[in-house]
Amino acid sequence: MSTSDAPQPVKLSLPLEYQQDLFQELRAEDEVVILARGLGLMRIITNLLHSYDAAGNNLIVVVGAEERENGWIGEALAEHAAISAAAKARGLTVVNTDFQSVGAREKMYAGGGIFSITSRILVVDLLTGLLAPESITGLVVLHADRVIATSLEAFILRVYRQKNKAGFLKAFSDNPDPFTIGFSPLSAMLRNLFLKKASLWPRFQVTVARSLEGRKKAEVIELEVPMTDHMKEMQTAIMECVEVSIHELKKGNTGLEMEDWNLDSALLKNFDTMVRRQLEPNWHRVSWKTRQIVNDLTVLRGLLNSILTYDAVSFLQHLDTIHAAHSPPPGSTRQNQSPWLFLDAAQTIFDTARRRVYAARPTKKISEESNIDALEPVLEELPKWAQLADVLEEIDRDLSFDPVPRDDSNGTILIMCSSHDTCRQLRDYLQHMHVKPKKGNSNSEEAEDMGDEDKPSATFIMRRKLRNYLRWKSQFAQVSQTLFAENQQALRSAADPRPSRGGKPPNKRRRVRGGGNAGAMMGRADNGSIQQYFEKPGEVADLMAEVQITEEEAQQKPDIVADPLDNMDDFYQLFDMQDLVAVHAYDGDQDEHVLEEIKPRYIIMYEPDAAFIRRVEVYRSSHNDRNVRVYFMYYGGSIEEQRYLSTVRREKDAFTKVIKERATMSVVMTVDSHGAEDPQEAFLRTVNTRIAGGGRLAATAEPPRVVVDVREFRSSLPSLLHGRSIVIVPCMLTVGDYILSPNICVERKSVNDLISSFKDGRLYNQAETMFQHYKSPMLLIEFDQNKSFTLEPFADLSGSISSVNPGNVSNDLQSKIVLLTLAFPKLRIIWSSSPYQTAEIFESLKAQEPEPDPITAVRAGLEKDQNAEDQAFNQEPQEMLGIVPGVTPQNIKNIVLETENIREVANMSEKELEPFVGQTAGRKIHGFFNRNVMEEVND
Repeated sequence: MSTSDAPQPVKLSLPLEYQQDLFQELRAEDEVVILARGLGLMRIITNLLHSYDAAGNNLIVVVGAEERENGWIGEALAEHAAISAAAKARGLTVVNTDFQSVGAREKMYAGGGIFSITSRILVVDLLTGLLAPESITGLVVLHADRVIATSLEAFILRVYRQKNKAGFLKAFSDNPDPFTIGFSPLSAMLRNLFLKKASLWPRFQVTVARSLEGRKKAEVIELEVPMTDHMKEMQTAIMECVEVSIHELKKGNTGLEMEDWNLDSALLKNFDTMVRRQLEPNWHRVSWKTRQIVNDLTVLRGLLNSILTYDAVSFLQHLDTIHAAHSPPPGSTRQNQSPWLFLDAAQTIFDTARRRVYAARPTKKISEESNIDALEPVLEELPKWAQLADVLEEIDRDLSFDPVPRDDSNGTILIMCSSHDTCRQLRDYLQHMHVKPKKGNSNSEEAEDMGDEDKPSATFIMRRKLRNYLRWKSQFAQVSQTLFAENQQALRSAADPRPSRGGKPPNKRRRVRGGGNAGAMMGRADNGSIQQYFEKPGEVADLMAEVQITEEEAQQKPDIVADPLDNMDDFYQLFDMQDLVAVHAYDGDQDEHVLEEIKPRYIIMYEPDAAFIRRVEVYRSSHNDRNVRVYFMYYGGSIEEQRYLSTVRREKDAFTKVIKERATMSVVMTVDSHGAEDPQEAFLRTVNTRIAGGGRLAATAEPPRVVVDVREFRSSLPSLLHGRSIVIVPCMLTVGDYILSPNICVERKSVNDLISSFKDGRLYNQAETMFQHYKSPMLLIEFDQNKSFTLEPFADLSGSISSVNPGNVSNDLQSKIVLLTLAFPKLRIIWSSSPYQTAEIFESLKAQEPEPDPITAVRAGLEKDQNAEDQAFNQEPQEMLGIVPGVTPQNIKNIVLETENIREVANMSEKELEPFVGQTAGRKIHGFFNRNVMEEVND
């Protein structure tokens, strides 16, 4: 395909009609493209970039690309350049580190090409003039749905459009949801992006549907796998816990918009985020119980997914860790267990999970044994495993009848699943499904098993997992006894969780159902919450004896954890593509590359994914000569099925809403009559109200200027200041974050940063250096606009003793602020409720002040003959090191100068540390990094 408006003929890889139409549209005009996920957005972008790259005289900047997207774009551009034989094409240059010097970047920009630049570097380069906005041919913005008014990307687009009216601007998104949230969301997003047109391409769009359905479609076989009774029981119990938790949230937080707080919404990925967002403005007034429930919802929703993906033993281990994490801290008088742990449904979850792994022996076996508490392994397998083995067997039969593919496919089997953990699980199963451990003493049941010799089974891996679990549980019990000694004492003083002969009758809440499983039941504490369950030594010994390593298991090669690449021939060999079974996790646009490279004849979707189904449709429609058979597996009546259907429905509804808004939307004006552009007019004002009559600033007046530390571009404040017609000068500052005038220096702290600054003593040093170089140092304490403007937690005192505890975080913080003001009486503290208010405060502070000198600001705090570039840029390792016992603000500088990284410090001996920090501090640092919790447990 050739385009008439392209600078020169280039070869593009856009075989489908909708792809060609969209490309022509993009070449013709600026717009934001919202494409349904899975329809090949990255292919459209790479072909568009190649069409400009082949011309060879353009400077294109890609904004908002993630690291792996840079890899895909670079690889695709190189491939296109080779196919098109475009001599002028230069491919993609990634500017994403601070190691590239200013001079090197300036030289690269002068040469032109396609650059993917991180937002922080790009905004600094645009403001400093290192990259002149007028020289840019155009911007390509990825993830347009993330561009909000206060984001760095919106700041970049404003700077670009103010100085470059001719360059093109194209934005892309494959997520329609953010375009439906709020009042007139599409028009607001278009203003943020400085665009007037939105191009929508859902799956049901006429051209898309014709492109994907007109040719020969892939053969799809739908497999509904029934869940086991235990899985259904646990899923119902967890759903009950979720429902009760949501009901408690509604009851404790009246007055909020809670229409979407229901069980259906709880299945969505971002439900807990949605709840938090609504509670955040009142978070300081929310009771500890509500906060606990919000955290519990995240845990419970994770458990719903874990039932379907984890094997029985791993799920039980996961439950044990969750229960331990929700136990009260040592010596706590407050009962702060999660409310769901008090429900009968929670008892069902724990008991059923245990019955899937082991159960008490039947009565006829107990009579023959001396040990009444004997347990035997059950080891329930996931139903999908057997279904997967059946599908592979069917494919084998198919291949034996038709061994040579009649098309361009490789004959490879591709299995797709949701995560890398599931990938490892499936690889393990496929490797060992025909390994059958035989016990020494044969009985009638084992004789029956001998008849199923060829039947696939997960017995080997489940027995191995149970052995590992029992070892882990014994270590876990030891660590628990050591680290939670006070808690264990409280638990021992409570009622014995096991029913005893001749004792008092069990609590009504502990009714034992099923009789035979009484040995595996969990008890409750005095307050009614479930207690941690630990097996008796006799039970563990019995289980270990049942799953001891057999001759067949001993012959299996061990798992490779760290591969030294020795004995390559024993572990590796080359396979024919037809003999290959590839297991991959869903990975967004990367899946298209997987399909193109592997060219599978059979695809098994182990878990449903709407986007991947579309990728298969695009792949099949793009290649007439490749037949594909897809096996689509899902658990019937499960959360997995509901979540998949809900995702498809939500995307369709989102596109429908955006289409309706676009039809009724007025024309979006992105340029005002004076030429100054802004995505949010609320905080861009060119009128100076201090001049009588509100007249505009005189043309000869010097524009206000603020010197900003380059590290501050993580926040939205520089963007808001620029929106108020203040010139932003980015510099590497040693003292302060914002220099408003030769006398005023501001150190900005968010609440979290303020707490950490007090902890490591950094704030006192910063205040001291500000007083050395400026007459009016100020500390700005800035709150988040969506959160409460207070340090006081108006919590429910009846439920939380910690809210009146002198050791409380807020009380502690207030006392430290008082101490800071006593130490520095002239330090002014500014309280700001949001970055918007901060921008107003800064503007009023600068009203009668002279403009700051950037060179003087950069030199402040530097030693003689030292450059700003020599200063440490990344503070995170220093902050981590500052928490280590023995490290003080005085000796940390020596460590940083003499060592390369934290790992080097951790591996140093006491003698090596002594010259930098002294003997005592060296001993503390060495002791911290070499502490062994397990040895302390054994002692």
